[in-house]
Amino acid sequence: MKVCGVELKGSEALICLLSKSGDLFDIPDCRQIRFTLKDSDDQQQMRYFQQSFAKLLEDYKIERVVIRQRPHKGKFAGGAVGFKIEGALQALPQVDVQIMTPSQIKEQLKKTPMPVDFRETGLKQFQEPAFTTAFAYLSNPLVHKSAAVSDVKYDVAEESEAVAPDTEEKSVAPNPWNR
Repeated sequence: MKVCGVELKGSEALICLLSKSGDLFDIPDCRQIRFTLKDSDDQQQMRYFQQSFAKLLEDYKIERVVIRQRPHKGKFAGGAVGFKIEGALQALPQVDVQIMTPSQIKEQLKKTPMPVDFRETGLKQFQEPAFTTAFAYLSNPLVHKSAAVSDVKYDVAEESEAVAPDTEEKSVAPNPWNR
């Protein structure tokens, strides 16, 4: 599974691509590691930002975007521009977008510590939160179960008999972070 970890800072989306195959993690080279929104009040700029991000996801065949959540209020609250960027990313039709809270990331890193020091990854220092977010997401065993569930075309009624799901219902992968 390939994911794009995202940290929103001001008017920028800092990203890190990460894939996992079995127990092996891979950090693919990426042509762009930050996306900047120049003018959040300009509709053309918002569309350009969203289309540029969507093109990157399409080119690298990214299956999920995982955004590190920021506080909504308080001293370290995210700004309005960051929330507009978050909304633009969540509105991307071709990819599933998940938001992870810092406490979920911390909890997952306790269960599955990073096997390598961040400095040895070859990434820029400012990409560390995006990398940590993507790593924590891919380290959760429930992620792979929910990915497999979303790929299933039939519901199994009994061991030998398969029943097609209702065509009116849209199949949505469950969020493994909601218990």
